[in-house]
Amino acid sequence: MIAFISRFTSRRFKQILLAGLVLVGWHSAVLCQEPAKEEDFFKINKVRSPEGTLLEVGGLCTLPNGDLAVTTRRGDIFIVENPTSAKPFFRKFASGLHEVLGVAYKNGSLYVVQRGELTRLFDSNMDGKADVFETVYAWPISGNYHEYSFGPKLAPDGSFFVTLNLGFPAAWWHPESMVPWRGWTLHIFDDGRMEPWAAGMRSPCGISMIDGELFYTDNQGDWVASGSIMPVKKGAFMGHPASLVWTGMKNSPLSLTQQQIFSKVNPRIEFGPDGEQVKPENKESEKFLTAFEMKKNIPEMQLPAVWLPHGILGISTSEIVKVPKGVFGPFEGQLLVGDQGQSKLSRVFMETVNGVLQGCAWDFRSGFQSGVVRLAWANDGSLFIGETNRGWGSAGDANEGLQRLTWNNRVPFEMRTVKAMPDGFEIEFTKPVDKKYAADLASYAIESFIYKYHGVYGSPPVNKQKCVVKGVKVAADGMSVRLIVSNLRQYYIHTITLDGIREKENAYSLVHPTGYYTLNNIPEGAKLSMKEVSTVNTAKPIMAAGKAPAGTATYAQIKPLLVKYTCVACHNPDKKQVGPGFIDVAKRNYPVDKILQLIKNPQPQNWPGYATPMAPMPQVPATDARRIAAWINSLDDKK
Repeated sequence: MIAFISRFTSRRFKQILLAGLVLVGWHSAVLCQEPAKEEDFFKINKVRSPEGTLLEVGGLCTLPNGDLAVTTRRGDIFIVENPTSAKPFFRKFASGLHEVLGVAYKNGSLYVVQRGELTRLFDSNMDGKADVFETVYAWPISGNYHEYSFGPKLAPDGSFFVTLNLGFPAAWWHPESMVPWRGWTLHIFDDGRMEPWAAGMRSPCGISMIDGELFYTDNQGDWVASGSIMPVKKGAFMGHPASLVWTGMKNSPLSLTQQQIFSKVNPRIEFGPDGEQVKPENKESEKFLTAFEMKKNIPEMQLPAVWLPHGILGISTSEIVKVPKGVFGPFEGQLLVGDQGQSKLSRVFMETVNGVLQGCAWDFRSGFQSGVVRLAWANDGSLFIGETNRGWGSAGDANEGLQRLTWNNRVPFEMRTVKAMPDGFEIEFTKPVDKKYAADLASYAIESFIYKYHGVYGSPPVNKQKCVVKGVKVAADGMSVRLIVSNLRQYYIHTITLDGIREKENAYSLVHPTGYYTLNNIPEGAKLSMKEVSTVNTAKPIMAAGKAPAGTATYAQIKPLLVKYTCVACHNPDKKQVGPGFIDVAKRNYPVDKILQLIKNPQPQNWPGYATPMAPMPQVPATDARRIAAWINSLDDKK
């Protein structure tokens, strides 16, 4: 009933209604009004381009005068004048380049990464078009389609960083470094010098410079269980062993070999009866290692600062930007991370604990028209979004686009930060909370999990464990809570869900009630006493009454399961997304048991034409999988 009440209803009427519902024993989960949505605070605007212009954006860069440099996968470079106006002017600066997947500005020149080189472009005769094309440094290419090159990013000293994608052979599930430095980060100087910087990248699209330090995001696949934010230090190994074939070269900063990795973890190079390589699948009962366990044997191994759980906060993570001062309200100084596959942005808060970065990630804004690849801040504080889809697949069904995200100066009710404490977490909010619900342990749920480090494409969440919230201390101003939490585990991802929390003024729920904290270190310091905290917990009677309905579920009933198990990351009920629509699966008339089998062990060959294969989902319990399967099959009956 409350969902139909306008958010503009008088406060007095809302107070009376809420009080009445409390008297009849309704749980706090139904006491909120219709929750605020992302679009109530952050608006997506399209940047209008000339008819016929194909903006499969590979690079974005805001120039000192506020113009925007845009590079494309088709080899064009545009300068967009007045890019935040209703009528921006697109001037073609150059064309005929080879898949330009990044751009930087320095001393009046543009520097771009083509597939095989870092190139300087300059307009010497001031006619608005580049007439100087200068190779700064070239690297080998084999001609493999997937040998993408990303960057450049400018270091504080004016040098450049570039990342190189691995090549994908016929057995695409085991990408290779077919020529020197594929799967590496390169450090390049104006005079043409190059030093290999770090190895172990797979598909490093998200090369980013944050406060003068290099970071990147990778694309989930073999040896890369999920997206994450990782610092890139000289001599680091980022996790994928293919590039280690070049560590014997004299200028390599690493001496690590593939054999050292494979001696600890089976690379899963497997063959079928015909002698051809076959794609290895996840083994539920196998003994496995995690990345942090591997680091005990491989000191060079770099662990994620913050994991971005696959299918929840993205499937193909891309560029990272820092929110500037005075921009996007309470999130100043935090990070935004693009995702190509899910066409959205995530938000990340990072802190340093015992000298190591860690932090929490949340959903931020979805609904972009194509895959989000590049980000650049406009001079007016809005954020340019460069997009592409062709051949890669994305939730947004446009093949390309340039959009702009603007904030309307209204503050959303969100977790602003989550910080690790010696005995749990401290959560700060953007607005005061209703202390009644904040002091109730039923408002909180925390569990932890981790991923496998293995040569299989992706990894299901493993080693799941609930973390009991034993007590909560609510700040006097209602702007934060501190939780005492049992079973904290170092290096694990902690899913923190605050479904019961309500805003003090309007009883709104959080726009994004779930965050994912990567706990690389548990800090030392004073712990809370149980005498200081609330232990009130109203959950038990509510949980007893919350049984699932019998029979085939409706979409509203099944959607929480689809969200929980990340099905919505790739599937839409009615249409093709990253994967087929559920209605199209229903038309296959698979028996329920067959759907259960395909959830655990997908068969991508059943769905040709989809760029991203489905990862195995053995973590979905059979009871929930059957409910999902029954709902899918019910869709075909309605057509």
